[in-house]
Amino acid sequence: MSTFSKEHNDYLKKEKIYKIKVHLTQILVIIGLFITWQILANKNIINTFLYSSPKLIIETIISLFKQNILFSHILITLYEVLLSFIIASSIAFIVSTMLWWNKFLSKVFAPFLTVINSLPKVALGPLIIIWAGANMNSIIIMSLLISVFITIINLYESFISTNKNYIILLKSLGATKKDIFQKVIIKSNTSNIISALKINLSMNFIGVVMGELLVSKKGLGYLIMYASSIFNINLIITAIIILGLLSVFLYSIFSYIEKNYFKK
Repeated sequence: MSTFSKEHNDYLKKEKIYKIKVHLTQILVIIGLFITWQILANKNIINTFLYSSPKLIIETIISLFKQNILFSHILITLYEVLLSFIIASSIAFIVSTMLWWNKFLSKVFAPFLTVINSLPKVALGPLIIIWAGANMNSIIIMSLLISVFITIINLYESFISTNKNYIILLKSLGATKKDIFQKVIIKSNTSNIISALKINLSMNFIGVVMGELLVSKKGLGYLIMYASSIFNINLIITAIIILGLLSVFLYSIFSYIEKNYFKK
């Protein structure tokens, strides 16, 4: 028993060291890219007017902070992403459950979901603005259109792909459809549900930024659109980098929750 415990602890220690090496290498790669970028800018190998530089990006961030607009833009984008994520996840789970529960509904509506999901949502932008107005409602609707259908499809495909033997076994024991859904469909697809929600989160980011590019007067998407209108490359790249950091931040929180509260 003690030998097994020692081997197990050694294995866990090696895994921990391996993960640290991976994360450290990732950080070093990013730092190396930024250092290389700055060196190329300093030696005038690249035109900073067109490609900016890490130094100019830091100066832009400081400038936004001094103007007291940095966090307001970040928070409005974060709020829109989280709101659309919650709404899209709720709708997707309810609809995919209904499709699994009722075979007739799935036969009728599943093809429509595939067709709607394949539509270019950007083309609907002008209609969304006309119907919902040039406000946050249009941004949320755009985000939902981009994220909700793909999430429904992913969840539904996971539900119907559940091992049929488990379902047959529960039916033979007299389980109701509700019991099967709770004890087999959900529990067997916990990892798939989490994966679908991760994809949903990334789609919400895309949808919110696209919506902000169209109608917003606040947010990181608005900063990108405003900066492009005045050809401010520094501000465009700064907003893009902040968006990347924000997505990493949210993804890390999601991964932490998955690791600590959804262990099988």
